[in-house]
Amino acid sequence: MLLKDLASKRLVLVGGKGGVGKTTVAAALALYRSRLGERVLLVSTDPAHNLGHLWGCRVGAEAQQVSDGLLAMELDPARAAQEHLAAVGQTLRRMMPEHLHGEVRRHLESAAQAPGTHEAALLESIADIVADRSGYDSVILDTAPSGHTARLVTLPESLGTWTDALLKRQESSARFGRALRNLGAGDTSSRPARRDEEIRRILVARQSRFASLRSAFTDDTSAFVVVLAAERLPVEESVELSAILADAGISTDALVVNKRSPAGQGEFLAERRRVEDGFIEELRRRIPGVPLSEVALQATEPLGDEGLTSMIEALEAQPT
Repeated sequence: MLLKDLASKRLVLVGGKGGVGKTTVAAALALYRSRLGERVLLVSTDPAHNLGHLWGCRVGAEAQQVSDGLLAMELDPARAAQEHLAAVGQTLRRMMPEHLHGEVRRHLESAAQAPGTHEAALLESIADIVADRSGYDSVILDTAPSGHTARLVTLPESLGTWTDALLKRQESSARFGRALRNLGAGDTSSRPARRDEEIRRILVARQSRFASLRSAFTDDTSAFVVVLAAERLPVEESVELSAILADAGISTDALVVNKRSPAGQGEFLAERRRVEDGFIEELRRRIPGVPLSEVALQATEPLGDEGLTSMIEALEAQPT
């Protein structure tokens, strides 16, 4: 049973192609866990947020209760980047001479538009949430569509490697600076040494944060659920996503084929279901050994606790 198989996981990531129902599945998983008596945090990292629509309330960057034992939040990449750069700017201005503060401002304004800034800031926010799970029994991440998710799960490794390189360069620079000061050249006050130590402290903290996030994504208390529709493009994207996850050391723990054409509803849907059967067979062949659950297309939108209960009941069916 999919839900029971995932019940022991403290961190569950839900991903897949856009429009296949990732948010609904993530919300159903979170609601199920809260009904087990857990305190659950449901986090959306998708810029096209829908958690508020599901529960008919406003959900923002601060966790708020949407059901008994279930809190939700929607991370805003633009806001995360703004807050991240503001914190970086404060640190840089503290370390740099006042006459360079204008240069710091111009650098940060340029960085705000640089590719990857929003992703890196979003990852920092996720790292903080995952690192501080003391108030929750489980965290469910409703991720952005496949391409963004693939980037998200591989970014800790990339940024960790980049930070390692920065740390080595900083250590070399600090040694060179100490040598100059010992020779009586350069600034002989204690300011450069304090600045070097501050830079090292920041880089080490960042290195540790990304290492912890990589571990959280790959350890046996985490799971990744891929949601898709029984159609050509979602199947192809799911296969690609599963391969990227495997390269990052992350297993695909479950497949949820959502919006399946119901059986026994006329010849048109019967033919459609036969086409879907072919795609599911291909999915089993290309991602073998992964539990697969099928959820029938619902007549109405699964909104609120009542609507999501029908999704929970469908997910409680034994994976095939």
